[in-house]
Amino acid sequence: MVFLIVLGMNQKIVIINGPNLNLLGHREPDIYGDQNFESYLSQLQALYPNVALSFFQSNIEGEIIDQLQAVGFDCDGIILNAAAYTHTSVGIGDAVRAISTPVVEVHLSNTLSREEFRHHSFIAPHAKGVIIGFGLLSYELALRSFISE
Repeated sequence: MVFLIVLGMNQKIVIINGPNLNLLGHREPDIYGDQNFESYLSQLQALYPNVALSFFQSNIEGEIIDQLQAVGFDCDGIILNAAAYTHTSVGIGDAVRAISTPVVEVHLSNTLSREEFRHHSFIAPHAKGVIIGFGLLSYELALRSFISE
């Protein structure tokens, strides 16, 4: 699923979400909150009307890699929440390394306060930065890192 909103486009930012993030608002609200991503995205777009935001979500690792390759040479920034693939996917890490667009890795929860396996990221070594633990606000913080450049 891809949504593209162009509003007086100054910068083009792509948000890519990984597995189970389509369940935001329903899945473990004590960890991930009770708002779905589509309603949050509408709020984010209203706050930043001069940014062209597009959104892609997939539960499939290869589709995330394909999307990184498709947009990774012609946009101003990528906000990537690869979810559990962060800790398991060498392929997604390699895709981030292979593209020229800067990537900010985000996580809603503080992954360092969770299970040990969540402390390692295959993406972080190739990312512009990492934002963890601020819930949905993590996306806005990542977005602000691109527009403040």
